[in-house]
Amino acid sequence: MSNVTPAHQALAAFNALSPAEAERELLTCCASREFARRVAGSRPYGAPGDLVAAAAAAVAGLEWPDVLEALDAHPRIGERAAGASRESSWSRDEQSGTAGADRRVLAELAAGNAEYERRFGHVYLVCATGLSAPEMLERLRSRLDGDPEAEPAVVREELGKITRLRVAKLLAGNEPG
Repeated sequence: MSNVTPAHQALAAFNALSPAEAERELLTCCASREFARRVAGSRPYGAPGDLVAAAAAAVAGLEWPDVLEALDAHPRIGERAAGASRESSWSRDEQSGTAGADRRVLAELAAGNAEYERRFGHVYLVCATGLSAPEMLERLRSRLDGDPEAEPAVVREELGKITRLRVAKLLAGNEPG
């Protein structure tokens, strides 16, 4: 019996890509060019977990301007990402907890997003996978009341969670559709 899983096959294909192609794939997981350069430049990876760990380490090591670059690719919580790209599809899936949500909750999310952006100067980011709209709103409110000095670490942690999930999706071959 073979130990070659679909994730191992996807990893082998990823390792075989040109640097530019590998960076393009990685940008769908985290839209920081520095992230993509670091992770693509550390190939080949021996196991799927090695790629996931490298992605997590790369996010943790990004300078703040690189984090902001990644944030620019994320739609506001409660807004549906447009388009048929892989990252748009993944974003819609990740925020599926807002689909069919009560209008009041969506309006409060929109107002909270605007307040967050005024306070912190960038989009509110949360790993929304598995969260309902009310849970996303609760986390947003909590973050609005949080320490501004601590918020960059929280943002980086959330970006890391999203990136790890997306790298796993990349290895699973999850395409838009």
